[in-house]
Amino acid sequence: WLTSDNMHHQWLLLAACFWVVFMFMVASKFITLTFKDPDGYGAKQEPLILTAVTKLEEVHVPEEKHWPEEFQPTGTGFSGNLIRQPLVHMERLELLRNVCRDTALRDLSHTVVSKFVLDRIFVCDKHKILFCQTPKVGNTQWKKVLIVLNGAFSSIEEIPENIVHDHEKNGLPRLSSFSDSEIKKRLNLYFKFFIVRDPFERLISAFKDKFVHNPRFEPWYRHEIAPGIIRKYRKNRTETKGLQFEDFVRYLGDPNHRWLDVQFGDHIIHWVTYVELCAPCEITYSVIGHHETLEDDAPYILKAAGIDHLVSYPTIPPGITVYNRTKVERYFSGISKRDIRRLYARFEGDFKLFGYREPDFLLN
Repeated sequence: WLTSDNMHHQWLLLAACFWVVFMFMVASKFITLTFKDPDGYGAKQEPLILTAVTKLEEVHVPEEKHWPEEFQPTGTGFSGNLIRQPLVHMERLELLRNVCRDTALRDLSHTVVSKFVLDRIFVCDKHKILFCQTPKVGNTQWKKVLIVLNGAFSSIEEIPENIVHDHEKNGLPRLSSFSDSEIKKRLNLYFKFFIVRDPFERLISAFKDKFVHNPRFEPWYRHEIAPGIIRKYRKNRTETKGLQFEDFVRYLGDPNHRWLDVQFGDHIIHWVTYVELCAPCEITYSVIGHHETLEDDAPYILKAAGIDHLVSYPTIPPGITVYNRTKVERYFSGISKRDIRRLYARFEGDFKLFGYREPDFLLN
């Protein structure tokens, strides 16, 4: 009886050992499948991941009135935003096309591709690139990129600051310098881009740069243009202080501003609309970058143009591209609603074409 009982226990022990071995083999197989070589697994699954994410993004495309939220800084580098980045740019171009077709905004969104526009577009024939200059959105850095690509300097660091905007020495031809047929060929075949930012924040930047800080090599802003605006638009003529932002806004919002613009000449490029500068409804641009997301947009533009292996966009100081709502509201806090509405009426095309929301302080 004892022998029989011992054999029974041995069989139970053997069965238990077999079960443990079996479970260990199953667990080992599961671990092997789960922690397989990540490169092979990722490469095999990548199309599925891309498809799933793309469909998810398409489902959540915001309505037009919410577009500005898409352009706020993401805080992520380009490498971490590869999947979303192309979709953002497709959305921007689609919005542009839709607004260009809006007959109610035609006067604010369309312009003639005149010499004034062609003067704003810089050419890199070597790499088939056209860049339209929109001042006060970091254009100096883009011009440096093109100067290097054109071969005038071997690196961005070597370019003297006084050369960047000297178009006789920087090796950057304007599109207006070519014949009509050559202009058409480049407009049809080249990669074309420009950069925008919130229209009101851009005007503040232009005012501060040209009338407050006023670079020594551009004295005409303080000594010629500012007095002309003050004479026409300052309400209290007894004030002797320099140009105030209120004067500037009143000038820009005046429906009859053009008679002064003619006197000021090309110096007005720092505050005229993106429509007047780059004719986005007449010229089919490849990419429209946003200053607010430049950390992502700059590498994307270089890659889309096929030059990312040749040059890098200069390092962007932290926080410099972030939309400063507090600053904008502070500058406009002392401006009458009437003057702000007139200013918005002039720049409405820029707000709508590029997805910037009407300022909250204008709606209150």
